[in-house]
This record gives sequence, structure tokens and C-alpha cells, in this order.
Amino acid sequence: MSTMIDDPRLLAEQEGLGGAWAGFRRRVGQGELGALPVIIGLVVIWAIFALANPSFLKPENLSNLVLQIASIGTISAGLVLVLLLGEIDLSAGAVSGLAGGMVAVLSVKWGLPAPVAIGAGILTGTAIGLLQGSWITSLRIPSFVVSLAGFLAWQGALIYILGTTGAININDQTILGLANTFFPDTQGWLIGIVFVVILAVVSIWGRQRRAAAGLAVGPATTTYLRVAIISAVVLAATAVLTQARGVPSSLIILVGLIVVLDALLRRTRFGRHVYAIGGGAEAARRAGIRVTATRVAIYAMCSSIAAFGGIMAASRLRAVYQASGGGDILLNSIAAAVIGGVSLFGGRGTVWAALLGALVIGSIANGMALLSLEPSVQYMITGGVLLAAVTIDAIARRGRQASGRA
Repeated sequence: MSTMIDDPRLLAEQEGLGGAWAGFRRRVGQGELGALPVIIGLVVIWAIFALANPSFLKPENLSNLVLQIASIGTISAGLVLVLLLGEIDLSAGAVSGLAGGMVAVLSVKWGLPAPVAIGAGILTGTAIGLLQGSWITSLRIPSFVVSLAGFLAWQGALIYILGTTGAININDQTILGLANTFFPDTQGWLIGIVFVVILAVVSIWGRQRRAAAGLAVGPATTTYLRVAIISAVVLAATAVLTQARGVPSSLIILVGLIVVLDALLRRTRFGRHVYAIGGGAEAARRAGIRVTATRVAIYAMCSSIAAFGGIMAASRLRAVYQASGGGDILLNSIAAAVIGGVSLFGGRGTVWAALLGALVIGSIANGMALLSLEPSVQYMITGGVLLAAVTIDAIARRGRQASGRA
């Protein structure tokens, strides 16, 4: 009897909902807020826009919202990786535009097959990431400076490859299908159900593996409740999207990318090294982690993902322009990651922040457009939301430090 009571894992399982609530209160007290603030903020934003314009929550508009956030969410997912290192990449937007331009030129002007053009566009991002990452690590130049130089250089490269035309319309159906394919109702529901089943199996199996290995696990109720909530959201989203044009391919691609990156960060040694470096590069180096190689790899991954995000944007817009990848794309992508819960101090956050943050940014832009408000108001509100997110992160970090001292 004494052994069972002394085992915190078994005690947590016996406490059920009470244990889950106690664990939640403890995490909040220690500054471990997770995605809670951004979820609450998203609910508030949706409620405000729904009251101001009932069309906001109509299936057709929510389907448009999903299409609008796909490219920013993709670019933001790559930026999450760099932010976890405590670094920044200001060239991601320009890289996305250059990759889209490469695909358009190779497909339209050179007549290359779509897979070859898309692959070349992504490899362009990879090469840029390797170049910038090596420059930063080998010469020890701040990432801010190197990526700012890249921001300017790759914008110029896009203008150069587009030539005097200034814009190229894309007509290859494979490229256009990346962001403009909608799955019929039956296929959409099948995708949603498969996702829910995989989520439940992976969550429960992962918890059982941790318990069998003697690692600390939370109450079983917490795992079941989390799976139930996420499953309800996925199925509700599927129901809404099938009432419009169907589940879009861009959403499947974005979620699939995030799932892969999340598994890489949370379930591999490489991912643990990324978090360790973000928590303290010198401590990670002394622990035997190859800090330089990991940082270069992350920059390469970030630029590759940004390139793919640019290709997705070109697919949705059916064209590439000299301004592609410019404007507020970079700032919105960084803001999405930070608003979603990634710490600017490095070492904390998940790649799911890209999806949550993109939803917040996209919802503000979409709702403002429905209300016919000036872009100036949208910028001010987005800036306020970003400032609130950074403030919450700073307060949570202070709470964690106070808890550590205690």
C-alpha cells in the first residue's frame, strides 16, 4: 500500500479529474500556460467578428480563411524551428517569393514538369538556408544581420529571374492543385476520422510507453480529455468545410507538415538537441551536442519550408509577381509563431504554434475585410495582439524563473 501511495505516477492516475485539475493549476502557477492564452484569444476574436458580421462563421468564409492562412502557416512552421534556437530569420518571406518565382519560370518559360519545378524551388530554399546558416555559425555574425542581408538579396533575385514581364501566370494543373484542390464529402470525412483515430492511438500508446519506462506521466484523464477535445475540433472543422467546397488540400498539407515537424522535435534526438541549444548553447555544447551542425541544419530546414510556403502561395494566387514574398508576409509569419506560443528567448514552444498563430492573424485580417475596415486598423490590432503575446511570454518566463528559485 505504501508503495502505491508513494508512486507519484500511480497517485496521479488515482486522482482522476481532481488530479488533472491540480496539475493544470500547478502548471499555470509555474508559468506553463501552453496554448491556453491563444485559444482563449482566438475564441474571443471569433465571437467579436461573429457578432459584428454573422457571415464570419459561415462555412464559405471559414473555407476562405483556411486557404488564406495556408502559406503563412507553412512559413511560420519553419520559423518556429529557428525561434526555438533563440535565433531569427528575416529572409524567410523573400525566400518564399524567390522559390515561387523559380517554380513559375521553370514551369512556364522552360516547360519543365511540375515535380521538377517544385523540387528545384524547394532545393533553392535549402541552398539558401545552408549558405546563411554556415555564414552565421562559421563567422559568428548575428542571424539578424545575415538574414536581413538575405531579405534584400533574395528580393532582388526574384525581380531578376522574373525579367521584364514582372509577373508570370501559372497554368500547370499539378502546381495549381497544391492549394486549389477540394476533397469531396466522403473523402473529407474519411481524412478527418483517420486523423482522429491516429491521434488517439499515438496519444494513448505514447503514455503507456512512458509509464512502462518509469517516466512521469500525467493523469490518464488528462490524456483522454485532450484527445476528446482535439477530436471534436477536427470533426467540427470537417463538418463545416464539407458544407462549403470540401476539405482543402492546403489544410491537409499544412497539418501534415506540422505533424511531421512536431514528431521530429518531440520524439527524436535531433529535436531534443534543438530545445537544448535554445535553452543554452554553451551548456548544450558541453553536453556533447553538435551545436554548429544543428544550427545549420535548422536554417536549411527553415528556408526549405519557407520555399514550399512560397510555392503554396503561388499555387493559390495562380501567379508570381515581383512583390511575391514581400509586404507583410514575413512579419505575419513571425507574429504567428510568437502569438501561437513560441518563446522569443528560445527553447520553449511547439510547432503547432504556427497553426494557432496563423489562425489568429488570418482571423483578424478576414474579419477586418468583412467589416470593410481600413488596413491601418488591421495593422494596429495585429500589433496589439503581438505585443500581448510577447508580454504573456515574458510574464510566464518570469513565473518559471521564480518557481525555479523557489
